[in-house]
Amino acid sequence: MFAPSGLKIAESVPLNRARTEPAVVRWLLIATALLFLGFFLLTPLIVIFAEALQKGFALYLESFKDPEAWAAIRLTLLTAAIAVPLNLVFGVAAAWAIAKFNFVGKNVLTTLIDLPFAVSPVISGMIFVLLFGMQGWLGPWLQEHEIKIIFAVPGIVLATIFVTFPFVARELIPLMQAQGTEEEEAAIVLGASGWQTFFRITVPNIKWGLLYGVILCNARAMGEFGAVSVVSGHIRGLTNTMPLHVEILYNEYNFVAAFAVASLLALLALVTLAAKRFVEWKSHQPSVGQR
Repeated sequence: MFAPSGLKIAESVPLNRARTEPAVVRWLLIATALLFLGFFLLTPLIVIFAEALQKGFALYLESFKDPEAWAAIRLTLLTAAIAVPLNLVFGVAAAWAIAKFNFVGKNVLTTLIDLPFAVSPVISGMIFVLLFGMQGWLGPWLQEHEIKIIFAVPGIVLATIFVTFPFVARELIPLMQAQGTEEEEAAIVLGASGWQTFFRITVPNIKWGLLYGVILCNARAMGEFGAVSVVSGHIRGLTNTMPLHVEILYNEYNFVAAFAVASLLALLALVTLAAKRFVEWKSHQPSVGQR
């Protein structure tokens, strides 16, 4: 039996040629990607550290002895320390509800989770001003009870929570939907309580996705500028986070101190990137039972 001529032609074509682009195209795409990353990622990082260290390492360290710089660092870490755990709890609860149950308003909840991605951070900051500011809806009541939110730490925390709350939920929802509910149902049938099912079945299955979402949430919390800038009032030593402190130093032509604080943010970003990469690698490793 003779194979059709079309089949002979198909068989004669190497599989590698059918699956890959020509070498010239591959190298052109790789070179374009490397140039893009070098220009938009590596070059700014090099400039930050070069400007921060241009007058010596001693002056670089001197920039961090400023009380206002330390206040900005403490406020940034405090804000992240409050916002990330709250978003962790919300993200797990929202993902659990959306992925495991059907209920009225499920699509609305999913849409609201994406709201901070669609709204400008500056606009979200303005919303908090309209709600809690002196002339806002709740402003007179807050002033009467001597509760200060805008131009104070609570306003910064609220704005940060708003712009970062989708990250954990958005990482967990597709993961939990893909896993389904079979394991949880089996655990409940075997007599496990709700909390036992959650901590022994659900959490181990989502731990790497959960950690990934927390890392992204923390990175955004420490680097947020727009929403925090609107609600902070730029009170030096009190309501300036690290990004706001960098802006003030740069506008005052104190370039070494500005780039020194910016380099600290860059280092935190690199640490976050390394942690993110580790989580990605670890999540793709086969478990003991799969080996």
